[in-house]
Amino acid sequence: MMATTHALFGMALGALSLVVAPEYATAAIAAGGVGGLFPDLDLAGDHRKVLHFPVYYALAAVPALALAALAPSVATVAVAVFLASAALHAASDALGGGLELRPWEATSQSAVYDHYRGRWIRPRRWIRYDGAPEDLLAAAVFAVPGVLYPDRLQAVVLALLAVSTGYALVRKPLVDFGESVVDRLPAGLAARLLDD
Repeated sequence: MMATTHALFGMALGALSLVVAPEYATAAIAAGGVGGLFPDLDLAGDHRKVLHFPVYYALAAVPALALAALAPSVATVAVAVFLASAALHAASDALGGGLELRPWEATSQSAVYDHYRGRWIRPRRWIRYDGAPEDLLAAAVFAVPGVLYPDRLQAVVLALLAVSTGYALVRKPLVDFGESVVDRLPAGLAARLLDD
């Protein structure tokens, strides 16, 4: 899934606070968005392994959610929603495609690393690849609560949806473009870039 889909899902998760604790809604929605994005900060490293913890985020989220329920404050609600959103991001990456350059070809059997079991979880491909039409549809559905919530975060939700739409439109051609750029680089530079 796109990072923006994860962020929008986290924001939708945070929007649940509108029902139980509306005074913390802005903090919860913002924390959900940040928590939804956080695991993808490992894109530059070993993606879906370094910051993706499907089990450990969930284990941390349970007491954080309990604390937020027992002693609600901006801080406890934000931490709980952040952790829950990060947990759902890491776990839901298994519902998408693998880590290959062209995930629509479905050649990889590695979706997200499970540190608890010490192995890769295989991709389910319900959302075939990041930027697939079904990924954009999910992003649009998850954007609904944020669009309906009259707050300054509404603009953030709309911006994330716009980025999602743009990325979905160029996802496949972007790979071809990147390969053509790499093909034109000097051999030594291309080798160094591809090794990193």
